[in-house]
Amino acid sequence: MGILNDVFYLLLVISILVVIHEFGHFIVARMTGMRAEIFAVGMGPRILGWNKITGFSFGKLAKDWDGQGHTDYRIALLPIGGYVKISGMIDESMDTDYIKQEPQPWEFRSKSTLQKAIVISAGVIMNTLLAILFFSAIALFNGKSLYKTTTIGYVESKSVAETIGFKPGDKILSINGTAISDWEQFFQFVAEKDFGNNKYIKVKRLNTEVTLKAEGTKIIKTISNQEHFGIFPSGTKVIIMAVEPLKPAGKAGIKPGDTVIRINGEQICSVTQFIGIVKNHKNSSLYIEWDRKGKILGDSIKPTDTGIIGVQIDQDYKGPVKHVNYGLFESINIGVDETYRTVVLFVGSVVQIIKGNASLKQSVGGPIMIAKSAAQSAQRGLSYFIRFMAVLSITLAVINILPFPALDGGHLVFIVIEGIIRREVPPKVKIVFQQIGFAVLMILMAYIIYNDFTRL
Repeated sequence: MGILNDVFYLLLVISILVVIHEFGHFIVARMTGMRAEIFAVGMGPRILGWNKITGFSFGKLAKDWDGQGHTDYRIALLPIGGYVKISGMIDESMDTDYIKQEPQPWEFRSKSTLQKAIVISAGVIMNTLLAILFFSAIALFNGKSLYKTTTIGYVESKSVAETIGFKPGDKILSINGTAISDWEQFFQFVAEKDFGNNKYIKVKRLNTEVTLKAEGTKIIKTISNQEHFGIFPSGTKVIIMAVEPLKPAGKAGIKPGDTVIRINGEQICSVTQFIGIVKNHKNSSLYIEWDRKGKILGDSIKPTDTGIIGVQIDQDYKGPVKHVNYGLFESINIGVDETYRTVVLFVGSVVQIIKGNASLKQSVGGPIMIAKSAAQSAQRGLSYFIRFMAVLSITLAVINILPFPALDGGHLVFIVIEGIIRREVPPKVKIVFQQIGFAVLMILMAYIIYNDFTRL
């Protein structure tokens, strides 16, 4: 069921994003008087489809089928990707039969440079608008809950946070001179703003102020390797989700819903902290204190020789929270801002990969990683799933606009060149570039999929 679940969400996400992208090309092509012969969801042979000439049908259309300006809406065999075949344009189909005839008024090649550029850019524009819509919807319907603390509760051993110099009890005051007022702002400034640059973080430690240096390259590697930053705000608690009755915790009376407060007097703020302490005290008693509906309980509990006490745990923030609701126009503004931030972060990540500061293998995920991430975000809730799709939509938009053959950006380069020289680039040249670009993309995709398997 796990694999089927991952595949389902992969197909759902890809289908939505690709249909929106191709719809952008399709609708603008039609608005500018171009014919769209095929609108396909999926790639490869036609499984089924509908058009105004033949109606609903299965399998391939007849070889002599002429849409007479009507579009065949189809589902193709391979359920990843999709395309729109616009008359008079060299695209994924590599169809060049039209070049034997004079340009027709409804063909792509007969339109102005501006019209062609808009049609090619429409897919990227639609993906960007979709991201803005998703981010705006989350802000409008969910608002935002801000963790109103900048005090550190726990720092993981050997984490990037520990190497920077953070310690439990530190209160974060500012980053590069900008005052920090909540936990989200802290992470935004550390991980996103001025991506790749060093950050100077001022903290209050006991009664003194200390300035810590966070090296940009270390933060980049942490993000690209998908590692946890290793820092938790004060107010984060460990929650007991399930208890095995015959194990030490069950015998001591711990129940699901209890909140772990302290172990041997140490404040507990994270799952990793809890597991680490228990594993390091095999067969030696620990004094564990927990909260049950406001009542503090405690007992000495001896872990087993394998370092467990028989509980399933999770963590949740229980500190002060400020919930902010937004109106329609505020939400749209947030949607635009988050879209812009996502673009900047993605482009910055690509630049860091080129510079060698981030690993291509760890930073780039293929279908398997997308499937797992989609399923995980869906399990966390609708807003998480929508946010994941928004980020992926922006990723698709930025990749597609790159000036690389076989991508929208590659087509756009030829359109600009043709606009400057005022004549069409020879179709044979376009086909060669299209084929080279497609081959390179396939090799890159194979490498990415290989990396997906090596990370399983």
